[in-house]
Amino acid sequence: MTQQGVRWTADQVLALAPDTASRKAGSKLGAAGPWSEAGSSDEGTVWGLCKGSGSKPYQTIVDIADASGPAYKCSCPSRKFPCKHALGLLLLWAGGEAAVPSGQAPEWAGQWIAGRRKRAEEKSAEESPASPSGSADPEAARRRAERRAERVTAGAVELEQRLADLLRGGLATAEQSGYGLWEETAARMVDAQAQGLAARVRELGAIPSTGPGWPVRLLEECALLHLLGQGWLRRERLPDTLAATVRSRIGLPASADGPPVRDRWLVLAQYDTTDPRLTTRRIWLHGADSHRTVLLLSYGAAGRAPELALPVGLSLDAEMSVYPGAGQLRVALGERFAPPTPSDIRPPGMTTSQAAARYGDALRDDPWLESVPVTLDRVVPTPDGGSWQLADADEDAALPLTPAARSRPGLWRLVALSGGAPVRVFGECGHQGFTPLTAWPEGTGDAVALC
Repeated sequence: MTQQGVRWTADQVLALAPDTASRKAGSKLGAAGPWSEAGSSDEGTVWGLCKGSGSKPYQTIVDIADASGPAYKCSCPSRKFPCKHALGLLLLWAGGEAAVPSGQAPEWAGQWIAGRRKRAEEKSAEESPASPSGSADPEAARRRAERRAERVTAGAVELEQRLADLLRGGLATAEQSGYGLWEETAARMVDAQAQGLAARVRELGAIPSTGPGWPVRLLEECALLHLLGQGWLRRERLPDTLAATVRSRIGLPASADGPPVRDRWLVLAQYDTTDPRLTTRRIWLHGADSHRTVLLLSYGAAGRAPELALPVGLSLDAEMSVYPGAGQLRVALGERFAPPTPSDIRPPGMTTSQAAARYGDALRDDPWLESVPVTLDRVVPTPDGGSWQLADADEDAALPLTPAARSRPGLWRLVALSGGAPVRVFGECGHQGFTPLTAWPEGTGDAVALC
């Protein structure tokens, strides 16, 4: 259940919005005007009636006590989750007891709450260890894995030949042949069940003719792809942890097999990336006791937001299990002992020089790593010609911001939060620079999401 008297901030509520349009529309409904009979319970539910264009108001209810993140129900026709009415109701609730007082849920809300609690109990019973284990045929699973490995090997050999042909003919041929050749090669990797290779091949195809220096970028990516292919073909010679990293980068499925670690996990950042087929949500967490920074991934079909939503600044009492691989940061969410609640935990920070060194160290375990999560302490966002950088307040060192970070509205939010004073910033540090995701002002203050 939620902590009594502790309500989320507006930023934490708006972090749940599935898109910018929903965020704007929900903000307009965050005032008392369109709402009636709004209330909340100590068990972590919020409800209310919102006046719409029709004669009947929309019935909106949010279950904040769900350990995996808020759940929503609204009688409006929107297919977005949460809809603008759910966002508006949560913003109203975040405003304090006067707008959304504690009380007894009306019948329509109580029925939905009771149904959710019953389904949760049934799901928990189904997932209990009472069900028989070992029903799968391990020999059949071994044969399937061998057949897939053979297909991946054939795909890696073919990819090596295509890379050799490209270098033999010269990188200029990549510009002349167009994207079709790369898409054909990617399709071949999909047929070989090597999704990781296919994704990297598509990235190669997008590099030619992308501005000055594209041949250098293409050569760098070709080298990394060649290294991955060779890693697979010679995986028997690799240390077990590095071989697991290669399998992961190739795209082979793996299960989180590390021992569960229970901790109070602070939500450092949450953001989505999309492609035509899938929406991927990345959630960075920091263990208050273990001091580990880990990554949760959640997926949604194209056009739909992933189900798991953990707004920045909340803390989750739960177990996490790590996936195999050298330097692996990805975890699987295990048992949750309480719903997310607001927290004043802050991750420890480091200098920009230490952040760059950490990325360099991480590349030894995973040469294909784009970035590592780091928290910078006492840095100031500073213009650098036509770019921006985060400069150490106490040292003569700085990290440039990535091109993606410079084009986001979050940069100006960071500049406004700093006002020329040092701030603590969490983000991703890689070969292109630093991407800020969350910031905290000096002294006390809530986390501010920048993505």
